[in-house]
Order: sequence, then C-alpha cells, then structure tokens
Amino acid sequence: MMQKRRRLLTGGAVAAAAGLGLPAVAHAQQTFSWKMTSAYGKGSPFYMEGPGSATDLARRIEAMSGGRLKIQVFGAGELIPALEGFDAVRAGTVEMNHANSYFWTGKTFAAQYFCAVPFGLNFQGINGWLYDGGGQQLWNEVYAPFGLVAMPCGNTGVQMTGWFKKEIRSSADFKGLKMRIPGLAGRVYASLGVDVKLLPGGEIFPALERGVIDAAEFVGPFQDRKLGLHKAAKFYYTTGWHETATVSELLINKAAWDKLPKDLQAIVENASAACNVISEAWCQRTNAEAMEDLMKNQGVIARPLPEEVLKKLRETTNQVLAEAAAKDPLTRKVHDSYMAYKKKFDAWSGYSEGPYHDKILAA
Repeated sequence: MMQKRRRLLTGGAVAAAAGLGLPAVAHAQQTFSWKMTSAYGKGSPFYMEGPGSATDLARRIEAMSGGRLKIQVFGAGELIPALEGFDAVRAGTVEMNHANSYFWTGKTFAAQYFCAVPFGLNFQGINGWLYDGGGQQLWNEVYAPFGLVAMPCGNTGVQMTGWFKKEIRSSADFKGLKMRIPGLAGRVYASLGVDVKLLPGGEIFPALERGVIDAAEFVGPFQDRKLGLHKAAKFYYTTGWHETATVSELLINKAAWDKLPKDLQAIVENASAACNVISEAWCQRTNAEAMEDLMKNQGVIARPLPEEVLKKLRETTNQVLAEAAAKDPLTRKVHDSYMAYKKKFDAWSGYSEGPYHDKILAA
C-alpha cells in the first residue's frame, strides 16, 4: 500500500511539474553542436585568439552552458573563404560567423552602421546605441529578410588611419593611391580618387611590401605590428577618423537560433556582451605597449592627418551617408537613429569626457 502511494505521489509530482510548464529532464539535457567561421585566420590575435576572441567566446558559451552548447571554431579558409561568412550562415552551412558587419556592404548598406561609421560614435557611444538606444533592434530588423540575427561580441576601440609609403600633405595626395580599406571609409576614399582594395588581414603585408597597394589600414598598433606593416611603410597616421570604434559581429542563423532554449540564448547573449568589453580592454593594454615600441624602436613616423585632409574627409563622409540614406528607407531609418543618438551622446560627452581630455590630462 505504501509503495503504491509513493508511485501515485511521484506520478502526481511529474504531472504537476508538466502543468506548471517546468522543463523536462530530457529537455534540460538537450545538447547542440554548432560551427562558427571567422573572417580572420587561425591564430589571429583579438579575433581568433586571446581574451574576447572567437575562440574565447566559444569556450565561455560551452562553460556557461555546462557543455550543452558546443561551438567548433574555424579560421578563415579552413571551412569557407574569409569573407563568405554571411552567405554561409544564411544558407545554414554553419550556424555562426565571427567578423565585422561592414564586410556585408554588398548585401545591405545599413549593416555598416553596426560596425563603424566614419567620424562616428566611440566605444562608449556605440555600446550605448546598441544596448540602450535601439541599435540592436534595428540590427536584427536589417538582417531579418536574410534569416539572420546578430549581436556585438567585441570591439577594437578607436583604430588608426593606417600605413602609408608616402607622406600625406593634402587631400590631393589620395588621387590614384591604391589602399586596403573596408567599409564606409572605402567609399569615402574612393570618392577622393583612391583605388580601394578589400583584402583579408593575411594578405595585407605582402600586398603592401610588393607595391600592389600603397597604403593600408588594419586595426591598431599591436595587430598592425603583428602583421609587420611597419616593415613595409613608415608613415603611420593616427587620427582614426574612419573607425572610431569597430564592433565585432556574431552572426547567427535565425532558424538555428530559434531552436535554442531561452536559457542558451541568454548564455550566448551574455557571453557575447562579456567578450565585447573584455576584448576592448585587451586592446587598450596591448596597443599602448605596441605603440611605444613602434615609436622608440621601429623608426615609425606617427602623426595625425592634416586639418585640411580631415575637413575634406568629413565633407565627403556626410555626402556618402546622405546619398545612401536617400536610396533606401531602412538605411534612412538606421541612419536617423544612429545620428540622433550621436547628437545627444556628443552633447553629454562635452560635459563628461571632454573636460577629462582637455583639462585633467592637460593639467
């Protein structure tokens, strides 16, 4: 009689749990094995190795999920070519891709606002827009027709203008220049007569060394030195007008995303947010150390662009953005949101960050 009562109680508890919508044990133990490709080669610092990288992100997701979501990471060329992640994720060939959204300018112009806008928001500002200013929702709206979702998973902070074999004295020096430069900045440079090249990171140094290109930008002092760019060009322009903060994108197939339980979705989102902050912190330290070495030991000539050049670049940027926004309602929607947020952020920054740089550091 007692055993029968125990069976009834056990059965009742299971039924009650089901009635309350509690997950069954089998569901809680469901595991997923995903693939994530990258636009950057295996071993690339920041992007593929180190704090906040694609590999680090995969490790964090697996650890936080207790092994329920395992992600195999592939560098550029291991599974697909470097810049074919968008199509691979869209087709479901892989579930994830780790890159930068400005590589997908041929798919949708609006994608670039979620990576880097010339003369745009800095690290604090872009995070504010994405996490709390409607940017994340717009990002997914832009990608919805492609069956994709995305989120920030890293940030380089401000990048350098790049490496030039010859000194830039005026905007006229850009005419006929062959330069590796992606994203919106590439369109701006093209409007000034630059022959723009889009090359993966691993191809930049040999192209610069052999004279296939005359100038190149990549990221910042640490990663640029890692590629050896200072050995192929000595003029290092530091203004960073083109990428005031560059977001790494975690691109996910939406059908696969929708199959994940809510707790695993939350783990991916929080691991990505952690890597976003951790990667930028890593950049601050490594870039400071690398810049000191480049200046003291490598014979690099570092300087900001001339004011006339910056003025011309800003004017051209505004023109390129206005033309793109006029052609597409969704790009206009993203543009207006970004710029409205930037206007408020810039005003607040004038009271907060401005005095820090102008007064405290100068004291």
